[in-house]
Amino acid sequence: MGDKLKTLYDEIGGQEMIDKLVDAFYPRVYADQELEPLFQGDIEEIKRKQRMFLSQFLGGPALYSQEFGPPAMKERHLAFEITPKRAQCWLDCMKEAFQEVGLDGTPAGKAFYDRLVQVAAIMVNSQDKENHGR
Repeated sequence: MGDKLKTLYDEIGGQEMIDKLVDAFYPRVYADQELEPLFQGDIEEIKRKQRMFLSQFLGGPALYSQEFGPPAMKERHLAFEITPKRAQCWLDCMKEAFQEVGLDGTPAGKAFYDRLVQVAAIMVNSQDKENHGR
């Protein structure tokens, strides 16, 4: 490797770990009542795009941009009502997936998750509905 800096992509275990994480993550998303309405369509295509995005997001091959152009994730998700509650549910599913694949508790896993927390905050485009019936 010479003096090339290691990316988070390399540190977590590259595409193999991303594939494991995506496979652990999406069953949780589809089982979450808050998130499931946002994930309509072909799960395999959704997972494929997520794998490509995460590779690029972590400093690996820019697979997403090669096929779809700049990620512009906030703009691409504007059609979906992403509330603070949904962002937290997404992070909870991701945290569980991190635990399942063994990424939690590692320095690289923590750095990766911290970046996802920032992404989740950026994606919020709607407020939670007030529930006055409590």
